Amino acid sequence: MTGWLSRLHLNSTGSILPLAAIALPVILTMVGSGLDMSRVYKARNRLQTACDAGTLAGRRAVTNDGYDDDEKAVANSFFHTNFVESDVGASGTTFVTSSPDEGNFIHGTAETSVKMAVMGVVGFDTFDISVNCQATLGVGNSDITMVLDTTGSMGATLSGTSQTRIQALRAAMKNFYDTLAMEATGSNARIRYSFVPYSSSVNVGRLINDRDPDFLADQWPIQSREPVFRTINEQVFVGWDEPVFTSAENYSAKTSGSASQFSTTNYSSQNSCNSALPSDTAWSNNGASFESSSTTSASGRQVVTTTTTQPQIRTRYTCVRTNNDGRPWRVFSYPVTRNFLTYQYATSDAVYETRTRQEFSNWAYKQVNFSTVDYKRFVPATVNNGANGTPVSYTWNGCIEERDTVATGSVSYSSLLGMSPSDAEDLNIDKLPQAGDGSTKWGPMWPELAYYRLNSSNALTNLSETTRGAKAQSFCPQRAQLLQEMEQSSFYSYADSLVAAGATYHDLGMIWGLRLNSPEGPWQELVNATPNNGAKVARHIIFMTDGMMEPNYSIQSTYGVEWHDRRVTDDGYSNHAARHTARFRALCDVAKAKGFRVWVIAFGSSLTTDLTYCASSNSSFLATNANQLNTAFQDIAKSVGELRVYQ
Repeated sequence: MTGWLSRLHLNSTGSILPLAAIALPVILTMVGSGLDMSRVYKARNRLQTACDAGTLAGRRAVTNDGYDDDEKAVANSFFHTNFVESDVGASGTTFVTSSPDEGNFIHGTAETSVKMAVMGVVGFDTFDISVNCQATLGVGNSDITMVLDTTGSMGATLSGTSQTRIQALRAAMKNFYDTLAMEATGSNARIRYSFVPYSSSVNVGRLINDRDPDFLADQWPIQSREPVFRTINEQVFVGWDEPVFTSAENYSAKTSGSASQFSTTNYSSQNSCNSALPSDTAWSNNGASFESSSTTSASGRQVVTTTTTQPQIRTRYTCVRTNNDGRPWRVFSYPVTRNFLTYQYATSDAVYETRTRQEFSNWAYKQVNFSTVDYKRFVPATVNNGANGTPVSYTWNGCIEERDTVATGSVSYSSLLGMSPSDAEDLNIDKLPQAGDGSTKWGPMWPELAYYRLNSSNALTNLSETTRGAKAQSFCPQRAQLLQEMEQSSFYSYADSLVAAGATYHDLGMIWGLRLNSPEGPWQELVNATPNNGAKVARHIIFMTDGMMEPNYSIQSTYGVEWHDRRVTDDGYSNHAARHTARFRALCDVAKAKGFRVWVIAFGSSLTTDLTYCASSNSSFLATNANQLNTAFQDIAKSVGELRVYQ
């Protein structure tokens, strides 16, 4: 060996080989460390990305209950979906999340070990990696319009519970508010809410009146009734003519009183006594006079008799034999009374007038133009609609009838051509009513005056006027609200005010959800008010319904009594729902063209193709129970906010 090494040392040929052998480990170490560190960097990037994804998912899952095991499970699921150990040769991976503030900020720590592919030969088997991550959800300026189906079916009880659908909606709305309020804590974001509850009508009358009373018509045609009166001429006694007076006098019968002895002189005979009799005294008044009256009527005449009675008295004398045994005659006296009667007659003739009066005959059921000058100002308005046509006063509740439209099934919208048909004023979201043009104005819906017409078989009839009819049902939901910032108590109170009644007109809800919040519409000054922070505003419409389009042609809706008015249909009933649906789809196109993100929730009913068509991309939900409804609102609340990695 010693000799061989000596010869090798002295022989310069082929010396590169040993040098290469000596350098090889160094070269392998350098190349291997580069390869392994590349794997480490790749693994670290994957780990950081997965950590960020996990905390973002965990933050998005947070509800009003804070950050608990359910949210942590969501975070872990997203982490492990984004970090697969086998892809980077890692093992022993851990991911831990927590929140110090009930879910506002989510903190995460991820650790793993990467197996060295080359460096293991020099004693470096693994390389440990650790990353930190944090996510939060911040809210920017948002205008949120809730278009809410409050039809009669919302009063139905949810299966297996004692809770109604409207109660579940109230609870989900409140949780929505609380979630956004939590996300906005500590920020200067402006969040405004607008509400449009709808059924077969919308309650926007006060909003229109406050905007401009002239936007409401002074006269409005209503399928109603009018009292019919018959004229009756009759003779009516109105009194007596001037009296004619006559007089007469008379005496009552005389009455004699008891006799008493006048003189003690005795007379032997009656003749001698009679010769000695004194003369009767003169009549004299005997006390005060008094009056009495009586009335008699006969043959159109009236006689009033006034009798003045004056009592009178006089003394008379007579001869009386004291006894029958021959005794003498003596003079006796006795009083005589009478009444002196004075009669005065007042005679009058009866006076009659011929008078004309109106007596209720029947109701005429037809379309009637009513003055709405007082009614639209929310003051009592009087019409002859009471029993037998008597006057009754009514005060407006605020629901409206739509302005002019076009009865057609062909309704569409394009950003280039606008709404078709172009003369459907109700579908023109931004147009203001024009002075002197009644077709552009809205009418107050007058539910007390709404009637439909019947034939002799009590079936709906097409006759323009009949003597048979019945009261049409009318429903008026809670008042709509313009955009405004709201405290929790105000928001809760509004949610609790919602009631369930009426039929389902989706297009009506979308019309007014857009009209109240369009940047180019009647309330554009409010809509376009610049936030104090100067940032942009995201606009959202949350459209919640529990049913399909179900208009009713025999009730009074915002389009009148369709059977008679035919503002949407050609014959009062055919293709009724389909035509309203075409309007609804076109209005959804308008909303998205104006930059609204349209969220649609189908609650307790199917998520129809019409509803998914209306929704913006990835913005429709199906909720079959209260929990799913709440989840849908929560998902929307989190999407309204801005989810972001904080570090």
